[in-house]
Amino acid sequence: MIDHITLHVRDFPAALAFYTAAFAPLGYTVQKQYGESAAGFGRDRKPSFWIVAPRGTYWTEGHQAGAAPAHFAFVAADRAAVDAFHAAALAAGAKDFGAPGMRPQYHAGYYGAFVLDPDGNNVEAVCHRA
Repeated sequence: MIDHITLHVRDFPAALAFYTAAFAPLGYTVQKQYGESAAGFGRDRKPSFWIVAPRGTYWTEGHQAGAAPAHFAFVAADRAAVDAFHAAALAAGAKDFGAPGMRPQYHAGYYGAFVLDPDGNNVEAVCHRA
């Protein structure tokens, strides 16, 4: 139900490399890029997740202190894609924030995996199929 999300990242080249690798198993690719300042990931020519280079004084005190500023969940086609996302994200430099597995506290078919990206954002891949 999300049209798009924009993240302001501290190091655009590092974030671009991270998300390119982590999203590959989910079938998300760069749909549009503006030099070294912005890139939109998605499918079918529809960028729905954007990363942008820092601008002015955007960063909040909490973010600068290393707090996880946001949580983003992305749809995975199946549980194997969730597993592949987690492995690819860790290989690309993410920190584990919840290994792939069932999350029955959310609902019976909830299968997800969580990582912290290079900027400390909580990024998840989830499959809702039983």
